[in-house]
Amino acid sequence: MAWFEWTAAVITAGSVYLAARENIWNWPTAIVSVAMYIIVYVRAGLYSDAGLQGFFLVMSVYGWYQWLYGGESHSQLAVTRASVRVWLWCACLGVAFWFLDGFAMSRLKGVAFPFIDAGTTTVSLIAQWMMTRKILENWILWILVNLVYVPVLLIKGLYPTAALYSVLLLLAIKGLVDWRASYARRHVVTPHPAPLPA
Repeated sequence: MAWFEWTAAVITAGSVYLAARENIWNWPTAIVSVAMYIIVYVRAGLYSDAGLQGFFLVMSVYGWYQWLYGGESHSQLAVTRASVRVWLWCACLGVAFWFLDGFAMSRLKGVAFPFIDAGTTTVSLIAQWMMTRKILENWILWILVNLVYVPVLLIKGLYPTAALYSVLLLLAIKGLVDWRASYARRHVVTPHPAPLPA
């Protein structure tokens, strides 16, 4: 399975690079990579992460549509910022899902790190939804998730995927920088010219 995992890792890295560049082709490549990672994670006993890939599969189709037609008057979507209301909803739903998922996973046989796995799954769900809506802060959440994923994957012996998540960490930083610049370009305030003297 090593070649299969490496192939999935390369496709995923390419997909995230395209997302950082706001390139619509990140979604079809994401569909391929998450389908492959369902198999990788099931074999490793990371069932929350396997389920997460199924969610990513659905969200990739949704994100593809949203990026093309989710803007004003069904135009292409532009980068936005998360409101306080969005953060509050995400925090409330996220904490509830984390504990429910962690408790459920801890009762299954062969599950590795159930509450850590559930935590990274929860944050990833929120980050992925934010990405489909082109909310800038999705990259901050991906940075945090990748910082946790790398040591967990190393402990589980998933070395190609651990290498991938190290690359994804760097790509998330790039995505944050690029999307912040994209947001700033769309929100430049043009100063009014000074009135001419009478």
